[in-house]
Amino acid sequence: MNGKSRIKLMSEGNISKVLLKFGIPMIVAMLVTAFYNVVDAYFVGGLGTSAMAAVFVAFPIQLIFSGVGLTFGSGGGSYISRLLGSGDGKKANRVASIALFSSVCIGIILAIFLLSFIDQVLVFMGATKTILPYAKAYAIIFIIASIVSTFNVAMGNLAVSQGAASISLTAMLTGTILNIILDPLFIYTLDLGIKGSAIATLVAQSVTMFIYIRYIFGDKSYVKVSFRYFSLDKEIYAQIFKIGISMLILQLLTSMAMGLINMTASNYGDAAVAAMGIVTRIVSLGFYVVFGYMKGFQPVAGYNYGAKNYKRLREAINVSLKWTTGFCIIWTILIFIFSKFIVSMFSDNITVICIADHALKANTIMFISFGFQFVYSTLFLAIGKAKVGGVLNMARQGIFFIPIILILPKMIGLDGVIYTQLIADLLTTIMTAVFALNISKKINDLNKTDVTQIIK
Repeated sequence: MNGKSRIKLMSEGNISKVLLKFGIPMIVAMLVTAFYNVVDAYFVGGLGTSAMAAVFVAFPIQLIFSGVGLTFGSGGGSYISRLLGSGDGKKANRVASIALFSSVCIGIILAIFLLSFIDQVLVFMGATKTILPYAKAYAIIFIIASIVSTFNVAMGNLAVSQGAASISLTAMLTGTILNIILDPLFIYTLDLGIKGSAIATLVAQSVTMFIYIRYIFGDKSYVKVSFRYFSLDKEIYAQIFKIGISMLILQLLTSMAMGLINMTASNYGDAAVAAMGIVTRIVSLGFYVVFGYMKGFQPVAGYNYGAKNYKRLREAINVSLKWTTGFCIIWTILIFIFSKFIVSMFSDNITVICIADHALKANTIMFISFGFQFVYSTLFLAIGKAKVGGVLNMARQGIFFIPIILILPKMIGLDGVIYTQLIADLLTTIMTAVFALNISKKINDLNKTDVTQIIK
């Protein structure tokens, strides 16, 4: 499908089919990435509990780089969708070029900083004395791979903003399958240990980057990227950061939240760190289904808002709520039925299994509200309303999570670590409901009133 066909689809196609067409490729792409994280934990788990915990300790670092990519990719993508909706393709080219090149430059600077303080960073992320040697060996290569990942995250979001979700699917699917193949080869066959896992990630991310480069500089991309479009444009940066900064803060808070989980869990041994890491990987499978669907919903919402087609915008919201909530209910039921079987696939350590089983159920109870949360946080960001969207994005892993994780474990021990996310999700759902009820009522009453008047 060429660029003009994708634009026509967003403006005229059956809304259910459009959301599926854009959403399913992103769901598959995100699921493939999440599945890699699960498989990676499985292969590294064969090296022992401390080695597996080391991967979980280093993982929050990737979220920081993803935050940079999302800042420019999501912020730039939201702006591009609105520009395409208003017919300004020329400016969309400039936004894409500025967003992509800026993300890479900041990614390089971030990598240099983290490598300079690697021991301190890993200890903050929860590395114990037994975990640190493994975590350091893994993280040094992993950080280099994350520079490439920054480009891929930004480019993936920029592609989705013009309705080209399929290229993101192709790039991520290819890289992840390669990663899964290389993991056991490098870790065990070549006897590289935990370093092998990081090298596999670097190779796979590089292949993904090559696919994106071929796309964005080829004829299939509706939006063009070029050095001649790049400039330090204050107005464009302001528009990018208006939306993107909330994504950066979200990723930083998520990274900090994982670090705090690891650091707090480390008080109860390497098994507790490994168990909480397993839970994070499993929960991410369901999380990324919803998150992937939202990546398909975002350009549809942004485009129709820019085109002032508010009836179509409202229809997209209602359809998305129905589908995501239905999935979340089914996922929650499945996790509760098969919880112990799932966690036992990652470790034969009885302590790890007991902690992980308990924590997985606790962390899944409020998953039924994920669709509801993400539809509205994505909606506000897609239509350029950064204030509310940013608050909703930061609530789950920051506004509520951080105070709870700092206080609750001191009161009830390891259970405090296990139940922190449950309480944070409950409070986030309540906050989302406050904003959702207000905007839903006003959108349903909308006739010819400018939608910008209802979100203040």
